[in-house]
Amino acid sequence: MNEQQIIEWLLEGDVSIQYQVHRDLLGDDRKDLQDRIANEGWGKQFLSKRNQNGHWGRKFYQPKWISTHYTLLDLRNLNLSPKNDIVKEVIQFVLSSGKSEDGGIPLGPSTAKFSDVCVNGMFLNYASYFKTEAQKLYSVVDSILSEIMPDGGFNCRTTRSGATHSSLHTTISVLEGLYEFQKSGYTYRMNEIQSAKASAEEFILLHQLFLSDHTGKIINKEFLKMPYPSRWKYNILRALDYFQYAKCKWDKRMELAIRELEKKRNKYSSWNSQAKHPGQTHFEMEKAGKPGRWNTLKALRVLKHYKIEKLQSTMHKIY
Repeated sequence: MNEQQIIEWLLEGDVSIQYQVHRDLLGDDRKDLQDRIANEGWGKQFLSKRNQNGHWGRKFYQPKWISTHYTLLDLRNLNLSPKNDIVKEVIQFVLSSGKSEDGGIPLGPSTAKFSDVCVNGMFLNYASYFKTEAQKLYSVVDSILSEIMPDGGFNCRTTRSGATHSSLHTTISVLEGLYEFQKSGYTYRMNEIQSAKASAEEFILLHQLFLSDHTGKIINKEFLKMPYPSRWKYNILRALDYFQYAKCKWDKRMELAIRELEKKRNKYSSWNSQAKHPGQTHFEMEKAGKPGRWNTLKALRVLKHYKIEKLQSTMHKIY
C-alpha cells in the first residue's frame, strides 16, 4: 500500500480507529465519530457484555481478560466518550465496593492490606479519563506515590516479594495513570506527581526502552513484540505511544526502539498484530499475524509526533 492507501485502510476499520486516525494523524477531532463508539462496533460489543450484577466477567479482576477492570481499560483505549453513563456508573460501583488499607483498589482478599500498584495505575488511567470525582481518587494517588522506588520507577512485587528494582511493566501502567490524572485537570499533589512522572520516564529512558542499563542486552524479547491489547504488559510500542501522548520531547535514547519499530513494518507498509496474551476474551478485535490497524495507528502517530522523516513526507501528501 502507498501512503494514501494506508490511511484509507485505517479508515475502513472500527469507528474507534476512525476517530483516532482523524484526531491523531489528520488533525481533525471528529467528536461525531467518538459519539458513535458506544453504539456500534467494538464499543457496543464491550458494553453489551456487562452482567446483571454490575460487573463484566465475574468480579473486578476475575477472570482475565473479561473482568470489569480489563474491560474498562479496553473501553478507555477505544476512546469511548468520557461522558458515557454506563462506564461512569461502573467506576462508582467499584469505588463504593471498598478499598484496600493502603487506599488502592483491592483485587480480592490477598490485596485487602496492600493493593497492586500496577492495577492502581491502570485504574487511575481510566477513572481519570472518564472524569471520576477527584476526591474519590485521592487515596489511589496516595497509594501509588507511596510506592515509588529508589531507582525512580515502580514494581507491583515490592509488597508481595520484596522486589528492589523497578519493573517496566508496572512503571508504564503507573505513568499512563499519573499522566491521565494530570491531563484531566486534577491538581491533587501536583508537584509530587510531576516529580514521579519525570523519574519514571527517566527509568524507561535509562533502559533505552528495552535494554539492560548494566549489560546493554535485551531485558526480555517479549518487549519487542507488539500484541494488542497490551493488558498490563510492557512493550516498546506501548512506551513510545505513551511518550507521544504525553508530548514528551525527543530523547536520543528512544532511537533504538524507533529502529526496532521501523524494522517491524511489513511489506504492505503497515504493522502486524502480534501474538495475543493467553486468556479469555470477550471477542477478537484483530487476528494475530495479520496487518493490524491498532499497531499501525499507534506506530504512525509515534513517528508523526517525533517527525521521523519518512513519515513526514507521508503525512504531507495526505494533508
